[in-house]
Amino acid sequence: MTTADSRCDDVLVALRRVIRAVGLHSRQLERSHGLTAPQALVLKTTISLGEASVGTVAKHISLSQATVTDILNRLENRQLVVRARSREDRRRVLVSATEQAVAIMSRSPPLLQEAFVQRFLALEDWEQNLLISSLQRITTLMGVEQLDASPVLVAGPVAADGEPLASVAHTDDESFSDLG
Repeated sequence: MTTADSRCDDVLVALRRVIRAVGLHSRQLERSHGLTAPQALVLKTTISLGEASVGTVAKHISLSQATVTDILNRLENRQLVVRARSREDRRRVLVSATEQAVAIMSRSPPLLQEAFVQRFLALEDWEQNLLISSLQRITTLMGVEQLDASPVLVAGPVAADGEPLASVAHTDDESFSDLG
């Protein structure tokens, strides 16, 4: 094996570790708390904002308003959020978390991206920029730089209903064996 091949394998193994970590964390969260990562993110954001509009929640987590609305529909069906008309402007609908949601989220593990964000922000600016540049270059090399993505770590893309797409989200660890 050449040095170039070895470096390629090193990159692919590192990517595979990230993919596996996201998948394992997502499955653990779903098994332990019955929430997908996007649902947990919406709940955490809603709890931290208190009473807020859907648009405000969507902006805070960089998801579309339609996606957040779909996630909130699921959470409302489970009685984890409530929606009410604003007292000041009856046209606006505000969402807030229920006590049950607060209790669930207080027991849930931190989202994988929360630990990442803390560690990333502790890096020097030059190192943050180096990592961003390297990852952007990898997306270009893989030909996926045009894919729409939000800063939500889930095992696969988030569908219009706010859930990970089943074809990607429920793959087992062997499905990416071709990556190294």
